[in-house]
Amino acid sequence: MILKSGGIAAAIAVAFLSAGSLPVLAQEADAAQCGTDRTIDIAEMTWPSAAALAHIHATILSEGYGCDVAIVAGDTVPTASSMLNRGTPAVAPELWTSTIEDAWAKGIEDGTVVQLSDAITDGTVEGWFIPEYTQAEHPDLTTAEAVIARPDLFPDPEDSNKGRLYSCPPGWACELSTTALFDAYDMDETWNIFSPGSGGALDASIARAFTREEPILFYYWGPTAILGKYPAVQLDLGETKPEVYACNTDPDCTEAAGVTAYPSSPAVVGAASWIQDEAPVVAEYFSKVGLTNAEISELLVYGDENQADAAATAENFLRTKQDVWSGWVPAEVADKVMAALG
Repeated sequence: MILKSGGIAAAIAVAFLSAGSLPVLAQEADAAQCGTDRTIDIAEMTWPSAAALAHIHATILSEGYGCDVAIVAGDTVPTASSMLNRGTPAVAPELWTSTIEDAWAKGIEDGTVVQLSDAITDGTVEGWFIPEYTQAEHPDLTTAEAVIARPDLFPDPEDSNKGRLYSCPPGWACELSTTALFDAYDMDETWNIFSPGSGGALDASIARAFTREEPILFYYWGPTAILGKYPAVQLDLGETKPEVYACNTDPDCTEAAGVTAYPSSPAVVGAASWIQDEAPVVAEYFSKVGLTNAEISELLVYGDENQADAAATAENFLRTKQDVWSGWVPAEVADKVMAALG
C-alpha cells in the first residue's frame, strides 16, 4: 500500500479505530436504530401464548434492532399496575384488558400507557365446541340448542342415559359461566355437567375424544394449543349480553342465569408511553405484530407436542414462520434475526 502525506498517522488512526472504536460506534448505531439506550423490559405472562410472544419480540428487538431487552415475569393485574404507576415493564405483548378495563382506560387518558396494536387481531375466543367431524356427520349441529337436543350423540361414559358437557376445573371463572349456561338451558334432565380436576385433565379428555374420533361437547378458549391441534367447531350461543355474562360469572349474583354468548376479550400490545416518545422505531414495530387466533394457536402446537418452553416455542416460530414475522420489520432487520438464529 502506498501511503500519501500523513499516511503513517492515518494508518495508525485507522488501526486504532478498527481495534477499539468501531465496537463503540456499532453500539451507538444499534442504540440509534433501537431509539433508546434504556432497557426494554417485556412482560412474560403466565399463559403459553403471551409467554411465547414475549420471547419472539425480545429476539427480534435484540438481534434485529440492537435493543437492550430483558424478559420479566408478569401477569395481567400486577403488570398493568406496575406499567401504569412506574412505567415498567415497557411492553406487555398480550394484555387482556377486560379485567383492568377502568384503570387501563384512565391510564390511556392520562397518557401513562398506550395501546400499540391488537395482539390478537380477530379477538380472543371462548365458547362451547364440538369436533369438526361430528358436525360433518350431523350438519344441523351449529347451535347450542341443536346440540342440546341430541344428548344421545354425546353420551356420558358413566351415565349413558344422559349427554355429557365438559366444563372447567373447580374454581375457574369458566366453571361458573359454563354452569350458568347449563342451568339457563335447563339441561339437567338430559345432560350431566362434568368438571375435570385440572386443566390438564380437561385437555386429556378432549385429546382422547379427538384421537378416537368420538363426539364430545366441551367448553374451551383460544388461542390455545388444543384449538390449534384439533379441528373443533364453535357453537352459536346467540348474541353477547354483557350484563347477563357479568351475572353468570359472579358467584354473588342472585338473578337467574341467562343465555349469552361469551364476549371476545380484547388482547392488546400495551406499553408504557415512554416507548412512543423515546423509541418510535420500537413503537412502530409493535404496531404491526398482531396475529390471528389461528396463527397463535398453531404456534402453540409445537410447544405442546414437543414439551417445549416459551423460548423454544418462540425460536421455532421465528425459524418456520419467517413469511409471517418478516412483514413486521425491514428486510435488513429480518436478515439479522435469521443470521442470529443460525
